[in-house]
Amino acid sequence: MRAYLLVLVTAAAVTYLCTPLARRLAERLGAMSPVRDRDVHSVPTPRLGGTAMLAGLAAALVLASQLPFLAGVFAESRGPWAVLGAAALVSLLGVADDVWGLDALAKLGGQVLAASLLAWQGVQLLSLPVFGVTVGSGPTFFALTVVAVLVAVNAVNFIDGLDGLAAGVMLISGSAFFVYTYLLSQDASPDDYSNLATLLVAALVGCCLGFLPHNLHPARVFMGDSGSMLLGLLLAASGVAASGVDPTVVSRAQVVPVFLPLLLPLAVLLLPLLDLVWAVVRRLAKGQSPFTPDRLHLHHRLLDLGHSHGRAVGIMYAWAAVISFGAVSTAFVPLGVALPVWGGALLLVVVVTLSIRRARPEPSASTLRTGSGDRL
Repeated sequence: MRAYLLVLVTAAAVTYLCTPLARRLAERLGAMSPVRDRDVHSVPTPRLGGTAMLAGLAAALVLASQLPFLAGVFAESRGPWAVLGAAALVSLLGVADDVWGLDALAKLGGQVLAASLLAWQGVQLLSLPVFGVTVGSGPTFFALTVVAVLVAVNAVNFIDGLDGLAAGVMLISGSAFFVYTYLLSQDASPDDYSNLATLLVAALVGCCLGFLPHNLHPARVFMGDSGSMLLGLLLAASGVAASGVDPTVVSRAQVVPVFLPLLLPLAVLLLPLLDLVWAVVRRLAKGQSPFTPDRLHLHHRLLDLGHSHGRAVGIMYAWAAVISFGAVSTAFVPLGVALPVWGGALLLVVVVTLSIRRARPEPSASTLRTGSGDRL
């Protein structure tokens, strides 16, 4: 645990210290988030916060490679460096988009290239359990890995719409996934439970933790596409890497454990996935491109219900915590305990979501500064 905490703290510290530099870089390059009709921020805000996260990730992985506990992770494969290379690729793609603006096809091509790099270097799905039988082949797993990365990258981008929202949701969801992969690897291999999945998600949580103080309302910098795509890729890579750990050895699992590697990443990403799927469905129903921007994301709907910016973000945090930690609890806590507690927590969040304390005030230039790097 100490090694992972050291990785997390390193990623957080470097990200925190580099974010002001990323802000100045964005100002010099003109990578500013403009004020658009569908936004509620009133002042153009620097983007490129994702470059600070990339620096935090790089520092964390370099440190991890020198730790005896994690030496085996780097000795067994080129996975950690492949993840760093893919992360650098999507971050640079995001920088190009934030500075010059790229069309959807160009961004998709870059994302496919980064995902393919991961799969080519061995960071890919290793099994697909269906009713207790592992199915699939090498090419199938390669393709599924690419799809998983594309979905995660774009899902995180879709929820990046309010100050502190994406970073906070990913910090909470990533923490839940860290608990799952750590306990899973402990049960699977008590003598050496170091693994790539837990390493990556520890670095992800650290990057979010270091960036969040700069991004809380009123945000001084946005992560931009360089950050949202990086976070999505890291979570996808950790989920894919977790498929290499045999879940059937988890002695405390109370539900069909063979399905957990498939269900847990989906639960962790449930909020972004819901936003992504709903956005694609409603845009296609209107005869629009799935990439057509609008102001109908989940966080926008919370604002339209009358919640303040801070309350809307807090509600999204609560949903992320209840869904992700609730799903993880079913793997390690008896169902007779986990399900009632999970159900009660869900009910409480529903009540808070539907409870409007006051009508939403009209936005004004002096009070509104919310927004993000979301381009979709």
